Amino acid sequence: MSTTISASLVKELRDQTGAGMMDCKRALEETGGDIEGARVLLRERGMASAGKRAGRTTTEGLVEFVLDGNRGSIAGVGCETEPVSKNDEFRAFAQNVLRAVHADGADAVGSFEEERVELIAKLGENIVVVGAERFEAPDGNVVAGYTHPPANKIGVLVELSGGSAELARQIAMHISFAAPEWTARHDVPGEVVDAERAIFMNSDEVQSKPEAAREKIVDGMLGKRFFAATPGGVLVDQPWIHDPSKSVGQALAEAGASATQFARISVAGS
Repeated sequence: MSTTISASLVKELRDQTGAGMMDCKRALEETGGDIEGARVLLRERGMASAGKRAGRTTTEGLVEFVLDGNRGSIAGVGCETEPVSKNDEFRAFAQNVLRAVHADGADAVGSFEEERVELIAKLGENIVVVGAERFEAPDGNVVAGYTHPPANKIGVLVELSGGSAELARQIAMHISFAAPEWTARHDVPGEVVDAERAIFMNSDEVQSKPEAAREKIVDGMLGKRFFAATPGGVLVDQPWIHDPSKSVGQALAEAGASATQFARISVAGS
């Protein structure tokens, strides 16, 4: 004899899980009205559906940061559509991830896997933590953050040695736009520089010049087209977005500061 499932029991399970009404009713029927068993069943099915959604592209989402003295943290959570990025439960999840990273470091993201899978099942979209970082700066250094409005899909955390909080924020704003890959030239792997140098050296543009001048020409091309490239390139070599007549490195030097590290997170992948 089949168990009669009351509407109130279906509603209770739906309120607890966020699953669809018919899914809740079927789960309760299959578990003989055992609400805890039905929750487990829905979670198992949610995990299966999450696996199917895992390959789907996430180009929306939210990046947020938090600052607390010399400590700063940033986290980005991606989803598939703008409406989900504005969903209260999605935003609460992103906030919880950020708070955990701020408390325990970037490895804390791993503790949210079960909650992430449940949220995928509930909201019906692929949801991923695209990045998370925490900076703990020594005394005398400055940590600042920036998220690009209005969507907050790109965020930056930056640490400076010397300088001011306002300068650090301006640097973070620059990084959000210019998307450098490295802080300084010595951060660029030697094989990467060698590969770029070979490309320029073998180009028709350089090969058409006198052999004696080629090395110097390639040095100039590396400086302007690789190290100072936007996007990509090296932060301190890039033209300063607040005053393109100088480089970021010159702007920092004028303020008696230097860039220590940065993290740029984009849920859109750019």
